[in-house]
Amino acid sequence: MDVSDIRILSAASALPGDPVDNAALARRFGMDKLWEQWVDAFVGTKTRHLSLDLDSGKTLHSLADLAETAGRRALAAAGVEPADVDVMVLGTATPDLLMPATVNQVADRLGINDIPTYQLQSGCAGAVQALDVARKLLAVGGDGPRTALVLGGDVCAKHLDLQADLTALAPAELVNVLLFGDGAGAVVLSTEPRPQSTALRHVVNVLTGLGRDPGQVVEWYGMADRGAGHSAVREDYKAIEERVPLMAGEVLETVLGDLGWDREDVDYLLPPQLSGKMTSGIMTHLDVPGVEEVSCVTETGNNGNALPFLQLERTLPQLVTGDRAVAIAIESSKWIKAGFALERC
Repeated sequence: MDVSDIRILSAASALPGDPVDNAALARRFGMDKLWEQWVDAFVGTKTRHLSLDLDSGKTLHSLADLAETAGRRALAAAGVEPADVDVMVLGTATPDLLMPATVNQVADRLGINDIPTYQLQSGCAGAVQALDVARKLLAVGGDGPRTALVLGGDVCAKHLDLQADLTALAPAELVNVLLFGDGAGAVVLSTEPRPQSTALRHVVNVLTGLGRDPGQVVEWYGMADRGAGHSAVREDYKAIEERVPLMAGEVLETVLGDLGWDREDVDYLLPPQLSGKMTSGIMTHLDVPGVEEVSCVTETGNNGNALPFLQLERTLPQLVTGDRAVAIAIESSKWIKAGFALERC
């Protein structure tokens, strides 16, 4: 079948615990009111959800926990039984373990077996990559798979050092305390053309990192190198701030050009969700008149591969026949441009 006819039947999400605001972070790390106000003004993220308890440091939720919940909700919303799922794909930068793969742990919990499963190791573009893989598998047609459960999520709190002295951290490390949250999302894709369903018309997934230093590095430590002395997560926020709006504009132009759509044809825009402040700047740069922005990062924090699905969960109920939407995700770890286009049929 035509790959542009794959339908999104549902989207769902799962966020751990109650939202943690900037005042709570300031109290936990012993920072003053001015620091809290600085976060509000220059980062623009108001709250985030964390999988650990700030007081005790105890981990309360794993990625498998959150992905299972999101997956169950998406299947229920689509009216699809676990036994009807033909393929599963998970995109994440923070699997619970190296082995077994988190996608297989989630499948086991959902009662799904005897199907192909795939886990993609990727940053913010991983959710789009997972969609791309799933839709191409479904497009085989014939006796091939008909229904896919696609998952995306990250649990970044495992990298949060609750004993850190924030006043001593370099900006490349401090930003990770402020930006990130935890969560998971899921969508159900189908070859079935249901009435009032949403077609996944196009997906962009392009590596553009040749010769470029990474904008973000997340270390993996084994027993031999865990005392290496460098931080687990590092980010070149200035490079990200400079490049992401330009790359987002390139994704938008690619999607529109590939589909023959004009800017005026886009009813909803799901921009990259790095932080509240940066998303606002990206929307200004994209300059799509009259479009409705669908963003959530100011409330959820940057929870990586969950974000496109959180945005989809907000977008799908608003769409009416003929509406079009474009979503954009940029991965700064090695500079990947990603995005997709939707149309309500």
